[in-house]
Amino acid sequence: MAGIRSISIFQRSPAWPTNQLGVPKGAYSRPCTCQLSRSPKPMPESPTRTDPSLESGNLINVVSLPRAADRKYSARTLEELVESIQTVLRRSSDPASTLNLIDTVQRLGISHHFEQEIDEQLDRSCDWNVGEDLFVTALRFRLLRQAGKHSSSDVFQKFISKEGKLKDFLAEDRWGMLSLHEASYLATMNEEILLQAQKLTRTSLQQLMPLMSSNCSSYVAQALKLPRHLRMARLESRNYISCYRKEKTFNLDLFQLARVDFNMVQQLHNTELSEIVRWWKQLGLVDKLSFARDRPLECFLWTVGIFPEPYHSSCRIELTKTIAILLVLDDVFDSYGSLDDLILFTDAIRRWDLGAMEHLPEYMKICYMALFNTTNNIGYRILKKQGWNVVPHLKRTWIDIVEAFLVEAKWFNKNHVPSPEEYLANGVTTGGTYMALVHAFFLMGQNVTNETAAMMEPYPNLFSVSGKILRLWDDLGTAEEEQERGDVASSIQCYTNEKDFSSEKEAREHIRNLISSSWLELNGELVSPTAALPLSIVKASLNLGRTAQVVYEHGDDENASCVAENVQALIYTPIG
Repeated sequence: MAGIRSISIFQRSPAWPTNQLGVPKGAYSRPCTCQLSRSPKPMPESPTRTDPSLESGNLINVVSLPRAADRKYSARTLEELVESIQTVLRRSSDPASTLNLIDTVQRLGISHHFEQEIDEQLDRSCDWNVGEDLFVTALRFRLLRQAGKHSSSDVFQKFISKEGKLKDFLAEDRWGMLSLHEASYLATMNEEILLQAQKLTRTSLQQLMPLMSSNCSSYVAQALKLPRHLRMARLESRNYISCYRKEKTFNLDLFQLARVDFNMVQQLHNTELSEIVRWWKQLGLVDKLSFARDRPLECFLWTVGIFPEPYHSSCRIELTKTIAILLVLDDVFDSYGSLDDLILFTDAIRRWDLGAMEHLPEYMKICYMALFNTTNNIGYRILKKQGWNVVPHLKRTWIDIVEAFLVEAKWFNKNHVPSPEEYLANGVTTGGTYMALVHAFFLMGQNVTNETAAMMEPYPNLFSVSGKILRLWDDLGTAEEEQERGDVASSIQCYTNEKDFSSEKEAREHIRNLISSSWLELNGELVSPTAALPLSIVKASLNLGRTAQVVYEHGDDENASCVAENVQALIYTPIG
């Protein structure tokens, strides 16, 4: 196929026609959504790896009617709310109130209405003198870093004593220390002042919690458990909208817009999910391959995490399709295919033409056609919409995945336990990160040029670090299940084997530390002055790391919410 041709830089292009709110028209209305055997095992009579709550058969009636409480908010009413808040954002000049408003808008999940106003105010904030106000200093630092803008950690030097402690006058500034604690999680490698501040604020906040109001102690407890920077955006909005009612700075316009917007975006997700389920059922993979996972809803949760903005509707739909097929391929390599058949399948994927599947077993022909057609259809959509021929990029990600799957299959057949470095290098690929983020880059279509497209090969370090976080969380959450199935050793076993840990608990703690270190590296990609990738794909990479924790944390900590609970909150249950 012909190579990528040169075109102009793309601006954001919503997946649907939009109204004056920048929200898709009709988007809020009701729609019309490894164990490897040496020879194939007999197919079971029913799927053996399906969570009943996530089966596609249970998704037929996922679309809910708009809430009566929301129907009174016409497009005109919503436009008035947006315009009112836009005016306040534009005119605000007080540093503390302006930054607080931006933070609140983002946390409520409605910042997609105010992207220009927020960007302009953050640029102005660089010139504001906030003195020795720790709360505002840390808040400005965090907001700037989140936006990929330059912000030096040297601004915190004035709050640290020569002895390396927080200065005495901060002892009772609990909100200031909470703000600094949240900001410290945007540290990059070698930013010792932020790493030190993280430890100091954690100790101070733990000591002060018994003296705090219930509202303040609640926020502190949440931050110590999981800082804001690591939370999935839509879940954070869902949780905060209810808490916002108790804020001293409660604003009715903000609350009403946030509540109605969340419910309307939920309606959009229902529409998307209906389309995905129709596609999945028509594809018929799990009807023919009963060993394969049937989890389109779980796959959709990933894309809601990666693309939280409403205008990325088509990105969520198309990427969900690729993740659903990835799970099936993973099952073919882990649970069903013989090594000889897997070698044939890998060779056929390398060739990428229909003639290549002639000598494949029947069940592999079905997988091959599903992957081939879905990838080419996504490529066609991108070509039609944006003018880019991206199929060579997309198919390369799939070739890399099946080759990495084959490596794991050979490890298993030889009873080989790889080194941690060897395991992770291969595991980032099998986890699907490169596939997902390359697809995401072209599906979003923002700032795609010959230069940025060329950065997809070899894969950017940004993708590798994000993929490492995903792989490590995956192992923490599913290692026990995978080992029961006879899968290749996970990072837990690899590190235990190399470092001679005394227990699995010790190995798991080591892996959590690796995840924390990886976030330092990922934060560096966010603010790197030499970064050429669009901010949209950088944020998607960070969101992938956040979503990995949401998906897998319950497997590592049973006190964390499980996938089904998060799906219920995001997709099924509106905010009253």
